[in-house]
Amino acid sequence: MSKNRNSLSSSCNYAPTMTLTMARQRAKMLHDIRQFFAERQVLEVQTPLLSQAGNTDTFLQSVSANVTYQDQPCTYYLHTSPEFAMKRILASWQVAIYQICPVFRNNEIGTRHNIEFTMLEWYQPHYNLADLANELGALLEVLYGYPVILNHYRYVDAFMDFVGIHPLTASIDALQAVAEDKGLTGFDFSSDDTNSDKANDQEDSRQSWLDLLFSHVVEPNLGHDLPTLITDYPPATAALAKTALDKDGNLVAKRFELYINGIEIANAYDELADGGALRQRFEQDNVLRRQHSLPVMPIDEHLLAACDNLPPCSGIAVGIDRLLMVLTSAKNLQEVISFPSDLA
Repeated sequence: MSKNRNSLSSSCNYAPTMTLTMARQRAKMLHDIRQFFAERQVLEVQTPLLSQAGNTDTFLQSVSANVTYQDQPCTYYLHTSPEFAMKRILASWQVAIYQICPVFRNNEIGTRHNIEFTMLEWYQPHYNLADLANELGALLEVLYGYPVILNHYRYVDAFMDFVGIHPLTASIDALQAVAEDKGLTGFDFSSDDTNSDKANDQEDSRQSWLDLLFSHVVEPNLGHDLPTLITDYPPATAALAKTALDKDGNLVAKRFELYINGIEIANAYDELADGGALRQRFEQDNVLRRQHSLPVMPIDEHLLAACDNLPPCSGIAVGIDRLLMVLTSAKNLQEVISFPSDLA
């Protein structure tokens, strides 16, 4: 027994995966971000990491926590982003706010993923997406230390350039055929739930093929020359964003994502301030979760009550760890955090 303990002790490396030099760069970046928002009179806020509600998105899996409240066991969830609680603050105070905090997404491990990571999120009342993109560009200039030009690239155009098919009008069969031609085989996004809504199944399947093609064929090519904003996403990806018609008459989500060196860095929405519409989206999410054998998530009633009092606004979430990766040319998330999940 003693021999095993000694062996285990000698094999464990307690040191952080991030160097001291990188830790200093990270600290400076966080200082510069806070200074940037202080100069713009954006209020820093702090919201709970634990919530009674979870994220209903079928692509984001919440980490659950067993807690005892008033001597009764109950399940809480570590937030996947501070969005819900921050919108409750925004609805009440009606001022620009930001937060830097840890967030949690289950089963995400890799060179660019970790179960726990750090997010910067901010909301600007009476900003449209163009205003928010300009502010994001100004922040990047501060962090890079020199002027930054943002490339604007429509989702449709990027998809057609790299995949060779129109993402909003192509059939599911055509998307599947292109994926297989690109070497993406072994995927089946059809539903085997005989009680499910066929139209919703079709939309879910369609978006799954689009996501597969975009992540494997389009994303690696984005943001190598200039930081790139992908705009006008398919409406199924709207989540908590508004929708509108694009210049071609197609319904799209009013959102953008920032890519640098083929890495997704940020995600922005022209925020939907309609509690009834959001409830429908959350309920439909849970229908899809059942079909994918995922746990149904409790809906955040506080958020829905707050939504009707939200001012017109846009919001954005930035992955701090990934941003530091591209700023320092790091190749692995482990280089920019102290301890990845497998060593925590």
